Amino acid sequence: MLKSMFQKIFEWLKSAGGITVAVSVILLALATWDQGPYILVNTVVTGGMLGLVAMGLAVILGVLNIAQFAHGEYFMIGGLTAYYVITPIQNYLTAHPNAFLAAVAPFVAMIFATLAGAIAGALTELLCFRPLRARSRANWVMNSFLLTVGLSVILVNGDLLIFGADFKGIVGYWQGAPLSVAGVYVSIDRVMAFILALAIVIGFWVFMKYSRTGQAIRAVAQDELGALMVGIGLEWIMVLTMALGCAMAAVAGASLLFMYPSYPTVGLEPLYMAWFVVILVGLGNVMGALIGGFMVSLLKVLTVAYVGEGWQFVIPSVLIILVLIFKPSGVFGSEVRGVLDQ
Repeated sequence: MLKSMFQKIFEWLKSAGGITVAVSVILLALATWDQGPYILVNTVVTGGMLGLVAMGLAVILGVLNIAQFAHGEYFMIGGLTAYYVITPIQNYLTAHPNAFLAAVAPFVAMIFATLAGAIAGALTELLCFRPLRARSRANWVMNSFLLTVGLSVILVNGDLLIFGADFKGIVGYWQGAPLSVAGVYVSIDRVMAFILALAIVIGFWVFMKYSRTGQAIRAVAQDELGALMVGIGLEWIMVLTMALGCAMAAVAGASLLFMYPSYPTVGLEPLYMAWFVVILVGLGNVMGALIGGFMVSLLKVLTVAYVGEGWQFVIPSVLIILVLIFKPSGVFGSEVRGVLDQ
């Protein structure tokens, strides 16, 4: 049994995905040795949240077959909601210090942001994609893509008209001295953002793997007609999937509010980076998106460190072009669009 396990690991390491992961680990080790531990810390902290955003994008693409180009706007909705929840609480704490409320308030803001993202996603499915699906499924990918582009324009300009163009951010959620990690000082907010991303990813994996609803989502992704024949309600699954995907983007926006203040076009960078991840690992590969999040985060950190900050989107874009030319199914070989395919 142990021999069989090592054999599988060896076979995987010989695949494109295994080679890519191995090269990424080696580059991370060399860069950390050359530049210092901050390379490792920045990659891990930003990679967790990028993976979370990419997983939301991948699950929408994998189950609903929707190329979601308005995904960044749900990141914006999460940050905006968290800002309007946490700001009055922090103002109150300035006049009335309360250690318990100060520790709990960030989680309250993130819960509201998650709910706002989920509700916005559910409404998007009910008001936009369901009518489109009922009218015609011909040219679905192109039509849904154009719909998400239009939705992005509406959400960006709606935010601009209602809330203005001002940056709405915070200095930090939690007070306290930065933590020392491998000789690098990291703010409590960054550490908590990574822990939160890890907890959500684990919870999502357990939900998709072991719950009846998660198994129903996977069934719909693999065979929509077959799922309908065994009594799975497709309409409910589609609403839930869109809500889950958008909620992931929203909670990422809320968690990173101290880094990405909310403004109308704040979602562009997370959108681009999430698509880099999804194309790199393979369309619809949800758990692969988590690994891809760390790989793209590493590429971005290395680009800034060795080439310059102005190149942080250029180098990943070149990589994606090469992937599309030589390995269009992604480095993990995702030939199907299913979720968590075994």
